[in-house]
Amino acid sequence: MSSTQHRFFEIANKAFQAGVSAADPYKAVVRFLPDFDQQPLVLSIGKAAVAMARGASDVLGGLHNAIVVTNPENAENVPGATVFAASHPVPDEIGISAGRAVISAIQSSSKSRPILCLISGGGSALLPAPAGDLGLSDKARVNELLLASGADIVTMNMIRQQLSDLKGGGILRYAEGRRVTSLVLSDVIGDDLRAIASGPTVAPIGTPETAKSALHDLGVWTELPTAVQNHLRMAKRTITDNEATNILIGSNSISLQAMADMMPNAEHHKTPLEGNVIDAAQWVAAQSSGRHVFGGETTVTLKGSGRGGRNQDLALRLALLAEANDWQGPWLYLQAGTDGRDGPTDAAGGVVTERTLSNIRAKGLDPQALLDNNDAYPALEAADALLLTGGTGTNVADLGVLIRS
Repeated sequence: MSSTQHRFFEIANKAFQAGVSAADPYKAVVRFLPDFDQQPLVLSIGKAAVAMARGASDVLGGLHNAIVVTNPENAENVPGATVFAASHPVPDEIGISAGRAVISAIQSSSKSRPILCLISGGGSALLPAPAGDLGLSDKARVNELLLASGADIVTMNMIRQQLSDLKGGGILRYAEGRRVTSLVLSDVIGDDLRAIASGPTVAPIGTPETAKSALHDLGVWTELPTAVQNHLRMAKRTITDNEATNILIGSNSISLQAMADMMPNAEHHKTPLEGNVIDAAQWVAAQSSGRHVFGGETTVTLKGSGRGGRNQDLALRLALLAEANDWQGPWLYLQAGTDGRDGPTDAAGGVVTERTLSNIRAKGLDPQALLDNNDAYPALEAADALLLTGGTGTNVADLGVLIRS
């Protein structure tokens, strides 16, 4: 990097880290955890599950028979808890075991014992509990189809709720009238509690009928396993009168404000960056010179067999648009997921500059051809343009910083 690029990176990365820090799950739980008259059963689910469970443990004076379900990158020992390192974004057998453990823990605990749920992003895939006669392979196939369809997270979770015993208020049904409190770290733009981790402690987003309609609209109904089609045709949603106290303790908008505070001269874009990554890249490319911070979560429709994630894709697209629009002077664009993992890769996202494309081509690679194959990871890797943070222990969707001189 040139001295200017290095300075731009320091500014952008410092802002991004401020956004991640604002979603610190441990501090948020310590701040918001209410009082309990007896030790609650703690169920911590999501990419931030370990840190949230530790926060609860410190406030409660320890945990007893707690269940923690998180992704392998964030899995660590938590005293007083059984920790499951389940697969994300495609569920696995460990997640199935975790779902059974959650149900068993609720059913075997005292009917007077309150339940404390600590919910963060990623919980939907991490805690599969197939409904009816569905199996893991059925759930995995649905996830694969949804991830490749370009469906937004609310639509995906609405469909997942109809295929699960725990999503869409499932924990409330098993709780059978006990006090349920949820502290929620939102990875969903707009903070719809029904969509975060597919809403295990809130009423479902839709019905079997709306799920069927959405799957038809996405063009994937005929590709679904027969068992899934039959389940949705026959399913009747069981409703519970039990309600949880759901408390939002962190979100993308809170993290975006922290970034704006770190860059007081930047334009703070409060309208989230959403929708197809192609449109999102064009919106970013249309921004004027200066500094910009924004949050959101885009979607990618998979057309190739490459490796990457929505943030890497967005960064590479922006670099191509900057070249096509003949941007003058040095510039830098950082786009990354707050969880430190973009799609099925070890990168949080990408950091591109006016030199990124020439660096890719110098390795004998065609950035446009790689992008067309959804292969942003090797393209950015060739230019040393991946942002590698490691697992952050939190997840409040994505953040971006654009600096144009």
